[in-house]
Amino acid sequence: MTVLPRLAGGVCSFVRSPAQAGLGFSGLHGSVPLTAGGFGFGKPSVRVQLTRRRALCTDRPHKEDKDAVEVDISRLEGEDNGIVEVLMCRQRARNSLGRVFVGQMRELVSGLRHDSAARVVIFRSLVPRVFCAGADLKERAQMSNSEAEHFVHGLRSLMNEIAALPMPTIAAVDGFALGGGLELVLACDLRTAAYTAQMGLIETTRGLLPGAGGSQRLPRAVGFAMAKELIFTGRRVGGQQALEMGLVNRAVPQNENGDAAHRDALNLAREILPQAPVAVRMAKEAINRGIEVDIASGMAIEGMCYARVIPTRDRQEGMAAFIEKRAPRYTGE
Repeated sequence: MTVLPRLAGGVCSFVRSPAQAGLGFSGLHGSVPLTAGGFGFGKPSVRVQLTRRRALCTDRPHKEDKDAVEVDISRLEGEDNGIVEVLMCRQRARNSLGRVFVGQMRELVSGLRHDSAARVVIFRSLVPRVFCAGADLKERAQMSNSEAEHFVHGLRSLMNEIAALPMPTIAAVDGFALGGGLELVLACDLRTAAYTAQMGLIETTRGLLPGAGGSQRLPRAVGFAMAKELIFTGRRVGGQQALEMGLVNRAVPQNENGDAAHRDALNLAREILPQAPVAVRMAKEAINRGIEVDIASGMAIEGMCYARVIPTRDRQEGMAAFIEKRAPRYTGE
């Protein structure tokens, strides 16, 4: 068990300030130690690196505050070095996709795109029982038709940027993922869910259709007939049913801390972490680009990706480790 296993209840839900929490927060780019002597969990050597330029999430009522932290980032250390977590913490609005939330998410995703130290990225919520509730309907109601169309275009672009991240991404769904929330889940490569999670593209119940990639990614995940049924009806499905239809990779019973999907996502990330980073990234590119073309073109894409792996030091290390009968030590070079 590593960092943040009990935080499905959220930093947002109980940390009012670094001083009150006894974290000893010492700088805007500081590290917060989470040890067995602190909150009663985690390895003493594991730390969470908070890299945004604002304070931790708080449980204050949401206001139109451009300085409020609604999306944050943590970098796991110790044995989990290389796993990065995107933390959604818009407490009062249930991580709904408002302007501030989307802007902060875009900023973080843009930074991760060129982050060679990030080997696996987990998207998770710090809001209890919610992954992402979808559109911020209060904000949306104040927009003109053209403003709403422009905003949704930007949201679709954000989901494409998440899907295009070069490293594997995992969505840990421990609660509701509805509308745009499920579209965010679908933009990730892999998905874990608690049985108690609720997922659905519910836009038709609001007089809309999925506008941030859901109408395209859901059929590719569950098949066209099932996707049409789910979208036409606006039906919600639980974690176990989502697993049966192929919407998620793994589903697990929820635990008393409400973070079962996150724990399972960490376990999945730890299976990916020891593998050669360049090879994993090239495998992702080959799959993502190849699935959109005919098989002959896909083979050509695979060949190009394979050629980029051949000259890497990691490939040489992998061969040497096999011959020497030891675990490889990959550096991502």
